[in-house]
Amino acid sequence: MRLLGRQAECQAIDRLLSEARAGRSGVVVLRGDAGIGKSALLAYVSDRAYGTCLATAVGVESEMELAYSGLQQLCRPMLDRLEQLPPLQGTALATVFGLADGPAPDRFLVGLATLTLFAEIAEHQPLLCTVDDAQWLDHASAQTLEFVARRLQVERVAIVFAARTGTRDRVLAGLPELVVGELGENDSLALLLENLHGPLDAAVCQRIVAESHGNPLALLELPRTWGVTKLAGGFGLAEDLPVTGRIEEGYLRRLERLPSETQLLVLAAAAEPVGDPVLLQRAAKSLEIDMAAVDAAVDAGLLKIARRVEFAHPLVRSSAYRSTSAHDRRRVHRALANATDAETDPDRRAWHRARASHGPDEEVAVELERSAGRAQARGGVAATAAFLKRAVELTEDPARRAERALRAAEVSLQAGAFDEALGLVAAAEADLLDEFQRARVDLLRGHLAYASSPIGDASVLLLKAARGLEAFDTEVARETYLMAWFAAGIVGHHAGADVMFEICRAVKALPRPNGTPPPLHLLLDGLALLTTEGHVAAAPTLQRATAELTSIAAEDVRRWGFAAPVASGTVWDDEAFLAVTARNLQIVRDAGAFAELPQHILSFAVARMWIGDFAGVAAVMAETDSIDAATGRHSVYLLPVFRALQGREAEAFPLIASLVEQAALPGRADEATPAHYAAAVLNNGLARYGEAKSAAEKATWNRFNASFATWALVELVEAAARGGDGELARDALARLSETTQPAGTDFALGIEARCRALLADSDKAELLYREAIGRLERRQLRPDLGRAHLLYGEWLRREGRRVDAREQLRTAHEMFVTIGMEAFAERARRELMATGEKVRKRSPETRDELTPQEEQIARLARDGFSNPEIGAQLFISARTVEWHLRKVFTKLEISSRRQLRAALPEDSGLVGRR
Repeated sequence: MRLLGRQAECQAIDRLLSEARAGRSGVVVLRGDAGIGKSALLAYVSDRAYGTCLATAVGVESEMELAYSGLQQLCRPMLDRLEQLPPLQGTALATVFGLADGPAPDRFLVGLATLTLFAEIAEHQPLLCTVDDAQWLDHASAQTLEFVARRLQVERVAIVFAARTGTRDRVLAGLPELVVGELGENDSLALLLENLHGPLDAAVCQRIVAESHGNPLALLELPRTWGVTKLAGGFGLAEDLPVTGRIEEGYLRRLERLPSETQLLVLAAAAEPVGDPVLLQRAAKSLEIDMAAVDAAVDAGLLKIARRVEFAHPLVRSSAYRSTSAHDRRRVHRALANATDAETDPDRRAWHRARASHGPDEEVAVELERSAGRAQARGGVAATAAFLKRAVELTEDPARRAERALRAAEVSLQAGAFDEALGLVAAAEADLLDEFQRARVDLLRGHLAYASSPIGDASVLLLKAARGLEAFDTEVARETYLMAWFAAGIVGHHAGADVMFEICRAVKALPRPNGTPPPLHLLLDGLALLTTEGHVAAAPTLQRATAELTSIAAEDVRRWGFAAPVASGTVWDDEAFLAVTARNLQIVRDAGAFAELPQHILSFAVARMWIGDFAGVAAVMAETDSIDAATGRHSVYLLPVFRALQGREAEAFPLIASLVEQAALPGRADEATPAHYAAAVLNNGLARYGEAKSAAEKATWNRFNASFATWALVELVEAAARGGDGELARDALARLSETTQPAGTDFALGIEARCRALLADSDKAELLYREAIGRLERRQLRPDLGRAHLLYGEWLRREGRRVDAREQLRTAHEMFVTIGMEAFAERARRELMATGEKVRKRSPETRDELTPQEEQIARLARDGFSNPEIGAQLFISARTVEWHLRKVFTKLEISSRRQLRAALPEDSGLVGRR
């Protein structure tokens, strides 16, 4: 197949296919105007599919509401391999394709299952996928294929999309693109002359070439449309139309020449994207038209009927559908509904019936509700919302219309279609709502505000919703109060204070349960007491909550478990914090709820920071990067903290500055707290106590922040004491003691003793340093233990006890180097040198040469996970896992998985351990 003027594009495609055959996956989006030649390039791809498994799909505008319809087209030839996938993944694909019943799978689990399916096919034969008119893919399919395209590495898979410029450009955005541009003048003329049936005036040829703007389809269609007679005289070219408009106008003229019955059949084919000739024949019968009438469209080159009904070009379909009257479209959709089997394809039948409806139709609205239920069961939230929205439009009764609008808004929120959800909320409010519905409206508006940036009035709206929900469902009301509490905390101490106290007063007024309060009650009550009365009043309740939260039901983990670590963190219970974060992360991961993973991973990463497992932190944060890439989210707040603890000044400060800048947005004030905390830690490590003091003060401003603001007090005591500001250090210590004394744990009292020692007289300081070391040694808290040895050693040197100081400083230096705390290690080295001891700079061991993803893969492989299991956790294929492991073996100078246990040290508590 020879394509004029497309040498560069063909060479790029040839490279892509060659690399896929060699084991390097690739993807490209051919993007350009309608008629520019994208479909011809896809045909070129298919012609070179020898030796591969070829899978194809076409996006169709009228199918955009049917979840996973595009993906199902692509995967149809592969469905016999579903049983070879891991059970959770195979079930997910079977569910969304309607082959099995079950709960709606997480959308990212569907993406992972598709990636695994593609990789499984490619193990036996390179896989080549082409998707034409990708701009019309349904939302779920587009999202899944974007996910897969970003995760491909070494699976012998090539995916080529074709998408129209200027239509849904956000679809597939960010993937590698090949812009298909205009043909040059010489190639345009050659293409025109190749397809003319008779001589044509040279001047007219030049005009057609100029008017076509290098669009191949225009060059092919304009002569056919306008006729030789008009062209010979130079007439007929509508100069006021753009190229695409002219092409569509040309197709429209050719359609208008067809008999009226043929036009109806072409319209039916355009309205039904399945391409089933039998279905079209049944529709023709319903329209009382002889199927032979379609032959005129076939003879005109507009349609082909073989195993499938296919249009000569996607623009024929759009021209046929858009140019007809609303009456004819309704008539055709009615015929297609009659022709569609209600048992085997009820959703498509319902959609056709809906489009055939001229006004309110309760029977069709009920059918659409059933379709929405099936779509939701398959995980197609966008399709669910589309069905419900159309049901709203067909509903006459105000009460039913309001309820359906609310349900559609709730599902649109789940789908991330915030503007659509707001519109549906407004539609619901236009009807008469009962009190429960009004509370749901407030809840929706609150969730929408919480999901937006800046966060705005989320806390106020959620508070209002929670109050309204109390009369109908107190547990949902409590969950809403919990979300409102967090939203108010994000707004910040000054802006959120009034609403925060209102939330807490409302929580205190809730009815008390008989018997032992459930974990959610304890957590919410404890947070309310913490806000209004302080740590002393709240500690007993939060300690009880901490004990209960380590074993809450999996359903509760997924609904509000993200808040569980706050209790153990507030009462300085490191063991419970480690346990609850690891358990919750495992539950969410086992459920395949990948969209919920980032918040649980970040809490787990904090737990790993506490014990000094920096390699583990880097590994799980690399996993967060993978999820962010898949979801479009940005889990950025913890990275500056991690880099600060590592002491990597060049990396940390730009991250800190960026986070502070983002926090300047309205309603995001508290997001600066972790940034200022990170700056305080880093500057204390660098012995820049003035800068550390300034940052720590800023980090402690928001009293509602139960984590970073409290930890910043520790940094403030050290920075102020070392900087000579004793009054500020004592004030910070007093505030810190309000949190540590009620907690009473070794973690809390060890940290407090270390801080008190900085301000104590000589006769008391040594006892306090030894107490701090003794308490922290009983925990796994290596970074804080190392800092206790460092401060004790620095104090001993200043007391003139050089020999004793060296022992403490050596211990601190060894710990910091082993952990990877570079700034504190250098601070300890300088102190050792001041005692007269020579110390060379050291760096962490060889394993730090591994990238974070390699580190995570190596650890999981060491712990006995198979390649498919590792791939499922990290959103990559088993083949990519094997590729990374080969690099790990080379770097660690080992040759097998069995040697990983010796090459990588154990780290107790890492999630996923067997």
